[in-house]
Amino acid sequence: MNIAFVTPEGRTRTPIELTSIHTIRTLAMDAVQGVCARVVSMPSWELFDDQDSDYRTSVLPLHVKARVSVEEASDFGWTRYTGTDGQNIGIETFGASAPIKQLLKKFGFTADHIVAAAKNQLARHRSRD
Repeated sequence: MNIAFVTPEGRTRTPIELTSIHTIRTLAMDAVQGVCARVVSMPSWELFDDQDSDYRTSVLPLHVKARVSVEEASDFGWTRYTGTDGQNIGIETFGASAPIKQLLKKFGFTADHIVAAAKNQLARHRSRD
């Protein structure tokens, strides 16, 4: 069972990955318009981790160091997939109340914010090469 996958629209050789849960894949795909990226949809960590290493590496290649995760909840745990140098966009607080569009913007769930994070990752990792 292929539980995580690179979306067909997000396949490139550019060394940046945007990884998201399936429900916000559309937002990650919008961000791809601003930066060439692989977009990985990973609806379940547990099922992904149960796959064989060849499959996991095909989805998250080891040579790709610039990584951004997007999770409309806590970003806890995403470092396992983005690495300690990756950037994880998520919610680190609770109790916010406002119209959904305001909350999404407040927490950085916009294509512009994701593109900025991706460009930041590319710059950081290019400077290390």
